Parts: sequence; structure tokens; C-alpha cells
Amino acid sequence: MHIVIDARIINSSTGRYVERLLHYLQEVDDLNTYTVLVPSKDKEFWTPTADNFTVKTADFANYSFAEQIGFKKFLDQLEPDLVHFCMPQQPIFYSGAKVTTFHDLNLLHTYNSDKNWLIFHAKQVVGKFVFKRVAKTSDQIITPSEFTKKELIEFSGIWPNKVTVTYEAADVSIDTLEPYTHLFKHFILYVGQQSDYKNIRRLGDAHQRLIKKYPDLGLILVGKKNAGLLRNEQYFTERHYKNILFTDFIEDPQRDWLYTKAAAYVFPSLMEGFGLPGLEAMGYGAPVVSSNATCLPEVYGHAAHYFNPSDTTDMARVIDEVLSNDMLRNEMIKEGYTQLKKYSWQRMAQQTHEVYTKALKP
Repeated sequence: MHIVIDARIINSSTGRYVERLLHYLQEVDDLNTYTVLVPSKDKEFWTPTADNFTVKTADFANYSFAEQIGFKKFLDQLEPDLVHFCMPQQPIFYSGAKVTTFHDLNLLHTYNSDKNWLIFHAKQVVGKFVFKRVAKTSDQIITPSEFTKKELIEFSGIWPNKVTVTYEAADVSIDTLEPYTHLFKHFILYVGQQSDYKNIRRLGDAHQRLIKKYPDLGLILVGKKNAGLLRNEQYFTERHYKNILFTDFIEDPQRDWLYTKAAAYVFPSLMEGFGLPGLEAMGYGAPVVSSNATCLPEVYGHAAHYFNPSDTTDMARVIDEVLSNDMLRNEMIKEGYTQLKKYSWQRMAQQTHEVYTKALKP
């Protein structure tokens, strides 16, 4: 069979999922032929090692007319037996067999203040239509958590047996760690995007409460300096917040080194589809203090200490419990290593291959 994988997001925030899927699919399947579609700018981002995988460029912007018309024509010309769309955005009139991954439904529930209000809400309207249609027309659907599966079923009305949960995983590379020069001996850490729903401002508010007890406590925020981050930076500057460092983009070995040195990794998000950074933090021995929202308790289990993400006081209290109690921290670190072992990229790829088999059955 000829399977096309729409990997246009391979170099985005959800690209780790795509890259790991491709990596392990090569170990799982040496019979079918795969064509992996990426933007021209990412043509060298991933190189196949198996002869039955090839990379082809496809420059069609998400939520564009070109995606609806040009991309559909492009796919038809490839004559695939199956297309795996690694995100819901796709040509809605594509009629071939398809599998779609829904990472989350965050687009439908939130507004990012760094975006144009009118354009963003127009995208939400279009997104609701596209998400529902794609859910109904996909032969099989993949989600990264039971929470997202349930949310998608309630939103779209599709049958539960059409949706398969394939948990993601986290890689640990202790041998490649590289020190990152920073200002603090004692700090809490956040890694990731800083869109509004990530709740970074409340994390900053909670941190400022904590430095009354821990004057030297730093807050390090790892992530590329885009519009959302700059707005948060401005928010903290206007309020004269202390001991906060925005790193901008740093390479993975430096990011991972920070995980190993953090007094705690804090994940304040209001909504997630999986929450990969918390698992990464556990792999490097950082105790995880997390929001109790959406899928996060499902993914982190008993290994994390949870707070109400809408309550700054509760956030500060729970972080303080971890900072002030060495016995609790050590137990959380131990539980984190155990929790991480429950997840496997190779198992995710095997489960995805099984989904392909279901979708290809007449």
C-alpha cells in the first residue's frame, strides 16, 4: 500500500510527535511505501533511513484556500491508498481513505491576545466546521489522551470505536547535556509556548509571592521570543517583577540541562491535549508541579503535585509545598521516573500502524 503522511507541522510545537512517529514507523513497517509531506523550508529537517520512506515537499498554508484546492489536487495526483493527516487542518473535500490526529481542541476554546481578534475568531468559526467535518469523514482518528478522545466525541458526535488513543512519550539524553549560563542558583522552570491558555502570567504572579519567602528564587521561562512571549515580558516589566528570565530559543541539550537543575518544573496550563514537557521534566529528575486541568492528571498520574490553574494563591501554595519539603521532592522525583516508563514512542508507532490497518480494511 502507498501511505502518505501529511507532516507539514514537523517543525512546529507538535512536530516532536510527527518526527518520533516517522522514526519508529520505519522500524515497524518495511512492507508499505510511505511518502512524507513537509514544507520546502523543512525538507532537510527529517531524513528517512528506510528505503520505503521518501520525503516530498508540499507548500500549502494551514486554513488557506490553497490547502483546500491545491493540496487536494496534490494529494489526488499522489494516488495514495491512505493519507494520515497529522493535524485536523486538511482539504475537507478529500475523499480518499484517511486517518486524522486531533492533538487537542484548544483552538475552539481559547483566544490568543497576540493575534488579531477578528481574524482569530473567524478562524475559530471555520475551525469548528472543519474539525466536525474532519471527525465525521475520517476513517479512523487518533488522539494523544483519553481526555481529548472524550472531548472530540462530545463535540462531533462520532462513534467512540472510531477513535484510538496513542500516548506520546519523552526522550532522555543525559549524555548530551550542555550547561546554560543563567542568573539563579535556585529556580523553578517552564518550557514551551506562551499563548494565553498556557497561563504564564499567573505563574509569574505566583512566583512573585514565593520570592517573599525565597528571595533568591528564580523563574526561568524557556521558549522562542514570539509575540505572545513579548506580551508576557511586558506584563512582568510593567509590574517590576524580579528574578524572571526569558531565555528565548535554546538548543535541546541546554534545555535538558535546565531540567536537571530545576527545583521544580511548573506547568500552569489551562488546557492541554497531552502535556509532553512535564514528562520530559520527569525524565531529567525534576519534580513536576502541574495544573489539574484537562488531560494533565491523566498523563502525569500520581507523579505530579497539582494546583488549580485559575487560583494564583493555590499555585503558589503547591509550589511552596514542593520547594520546602525535601522528602516530598525526592518521592516525586522517584514517581516521575516510574511514570515516564509507562510511555513509549515505539508503542505509539505500532498502535498507529494498527490504526492504518483498520482504515485500509474494505
